[in-house]
Amino acid sequence: MIYGIGTDICDLRRIAATFERQGERFAHRVLSDAEFAVWKARSERWPKRGLSYLATRFSAKEAFSKAIGLGMRMPMSWRLCEIANLRSGKPVIVLHGELKEWFEARGLTAHVTVTDETEYAASFVVVEKL
Repeated sequence: MIYGIGTDICDLRRIAATFERQGERFAHRVLSDAEFAVWKARSERWPKRGLSYLATRFSAKEAFSKAIGLGMRMPMSWRLCEIANLRSGKPVIVLHGELKEWFEARGLTAHVTVTDETEYAASFVVVEKL
């Protein structure tokens, strides 16, 4: 049974402007430690890909927060929700700490997709109750 659906579209120019003002502090606030390491490596090699990576993660976490019906209120937080990739490239949601406990206690599972183009990143999340 579908528990919730969330979608988000993110303007990369807005993410770039926020990053210009806040620098790595912004990335640290939004990304998990694992995501931050990927972002850092991509940013050093291809700055535009680093920005796209940050935007897709931001967008996916926003979409997830909508799908679970909490928005950005505890136990939902940026760093407790991680968007990882399987070896195939498929994005998956990995939860940590209090958010993971909350999610599992409700018997939920999530599916995520992300995409980005020159100026936008978008995400779609479906949360199911098992």
